[in-house]
Amino acid sequence: MQIILLLSLLLIMLPQTAHAYIGPGLGMGVVGVILGVIFSIVLAIFGIFWYPLKRVYKKIRTNDKPAS
Repeated sequence: MQIILLLSLLLIMLPQTAHAYIGPGLGMGVVGVILGVIFSIVLAIFGIFWYPLKRVYKKIRTNDKPAS
C-alpha cells in the first residue's frame, strides 16, 4: 500500500509538458491593457492637478487686465 502511494505521489510530481500557445494577438492585448492602465492613471493625476491650476491661472489673468 505504501509503495503504491509513493509511486503515485512521484508520478504526480513529474513535470509534464503544457501544450499551449500564446499567439501575438494575446501579447499585443496584454501590452494594450498595460498601456491603457498606465495612461488612465497619468490622466487621472493630470486631471486632479489641472483644474486648480486652471482656476489660479484664470484668477491671475483677470486681475492683470487693465480697467477700461
